[in-house]
Amino acid sequence: MKELSYLNKFFVRYRWRFLLGIIFVSLSNYFRVLQPQMIREALDLVVENIGLFGLFQGFGMQPELFKILGRSLLYFGVLVLILALLMGIFMYLMRQTIIVMSRLIEYDMRKEIFAHYERLNTAFYKRNNTGDLMSRITEDVSKVRMYLGPAVLYGINLVSLTVLVIYSMLSVNVELTLYSLAPLPLLSISIYYVSNMINKKSEVIQRQLATLNSNAQEVYSGIRVVKSYVQEGAMASFFAEQSDDYKAKSLNLARVDAFFYPLMILLIGASTVITVYVGGLQVVRGAITPGNIAEFVIYVNMLTWPVTAIGWIASIVQQAAASQKRINEFLNTEPEITNPTEETEPVKGQVEFDRVDFTYPDTGIQALKAVTFRLEPGQKMAIIGRTGSGKTTIADLITRMYDVSGGAIRIDGKDIREHNLGHIRQRIGYVPQDVFLFSDTIANNIAFGKRDASREDIEQHARHAAIHDEIKELPDGFDTAVGERGVTLSGGQKQRVSIARAFLKKPDVVVLDDCLSAVDTKTEKQILGYLSGALADKTAIIITHRIYSLLQFDKIIVLEDGAIVENGTHEELLRKRGYYYELYEKQSLEEAEVE
Repeated sequence: MKELSYLNKFFVRYRWRFLLGIIFVSLSNYFRVLQPQMIREALDLVVENIGLFGLFQGFGMQPELFKILGRSLLYFGVLVLILALLMGIFMYLMRQTIIVMSRLIEYDMRKEIFAHYERLNTAFYKRNNTGDLMSRITEDVSKVRMYLGPAVLYGINLVSLTVLVIYSMLSVNVELTLYSLAPLPLLSISIYYVSNMINKKSEVIQRQLATLNSNAQEVYSGIRVVKSYVQEGAMASFFAEQSDDYKAKSLNLARVDAFFYPLMILLIGASTVITVYVGGLQVVRGAITPGNIAEFVIYVNMLTWPVTAIGWIASIVQQAAASQKRINEFLNTEPEITNPTEETEPVKGQVEFDRVDFTYPDTGIQALKAVTFRLEPGQKMAIIGRTGSGKTTIADLITRMYDVSGGAIRIDGKDIREHNLGHIRQRIGYVPQDVFLFSDTIANNIAFGKRDASREDIEQHARHAAIHDEIKELPDGFDTAVGERGVTLSGGQKQRVSIARAFLKKPDVVVLDDCLSAVDTKTEKQILGYLSGALADKTAIIITHRIYSLLQFDKIIVLEDGAIVENGTHEELLRKRGYYYELYEKQSLEEAEVE
């Protein structure tokens, strides 16, 4: 129960529903326990009057006595029905309190887990599979909900009914009560051993389910690659292999449950036999009445479901504990990137890297080495370098997806780690190399960073990004749904939607990470023409593999193996005849060939 103690705060939050649920369960069981007592009274009435009925054989009083006896039995029958009705009403109310409480807690938990996921930094998502994250917020929360609802409900019902039944039995005959309940300790011992087995097996099953989810999610996301390499059969076989593993582990758990339930029914049956045998002897001695035997048999069978439910409750609790342990692992993960202040300051756009070193925490690869540069507000800088030289890492550090390993990054002279995290990201317009669009309309994707943007603004920025006309040609125009990850759009279209999204929020600092790699030359010139005007008063960092002659840069740096090997203006770098010069010459030749 240590892992499940995390849920206590939710019980406190919904304490009134919980307390009312306990009251309703107790009242329902109270009226339930009264029913065998009515049956006892009715049976004793019949037994006591059988002899009297025989004495009036042949007399005119016998039919009258029969009517009186019939009315008495009808009275007891109506009482039993009334008690059953009251029991049913309170059973309905107990489900409306405890089961509804469990659904509300499930809702709160999913919100809390999702909010925590959003707080965690990029490194966390590189360490964990998407399928595992999904499994914990869906399957694991559902299993915990079973503990919060049915398990708690039937647990309270078990305790309440057992106390009322045993009290009623002891008030009749202590000896018969002890004999009737003798098999139950054996049941408790069985539960102790089996619950440990269930806990271990449940944890293994949940881990395997997370693996299944991860594998399926990867195939869905990479379905183009799977189909293009004709690997559907291989992936299906791999998934079937993982599914067989999950099936085997689930069947292993089912076998434990299948063995457990018949054992409980056997022990309850033994209690009934003992009750009838010992009760019969007690009736012969005159210690109890025949009606008491019927009452005890009903009491023992009344305990059948609650006692049988012990195993079921134990299974649910153990599975919930295993699931909550997995949930707690993520909830206990503290984000490495935190917001130091709620204060916001206007961003002017000065950006400074002061001997910045960075090593990726998961791989240990050093991406940047003593990178130093300074941009004044409104200045433009291009970052050029081969693949893997550290260009995208600079973009990640400016948006504070990671914190530097050494040195410092300053925005307007203040360490980026001292700025309001949400505000600084809001003032930076970032177009990543790997464009991501949500399963929503194109208009909503463009307005993602500025939810209150007007349709006029959305369409205007789509024109600037040279995507407006293409969007208008789609069946629903800007209201066209783009599908998961923007799969219905081409790579170039997605890049231009991403550019429109970045500029719509009117940022103070713009970071473009190779955002024109998938567009043709004509479209590129159209976008660059807009950028040259749009970036006039903004600090801009453009990461690229190409040299853009339409854009004037105040500074250009060339990265190699994470270090700056060349820096200067366009003319200065050409005179150095290094990597920049080679790239410029190669690009000039390619453009000449195209013409």
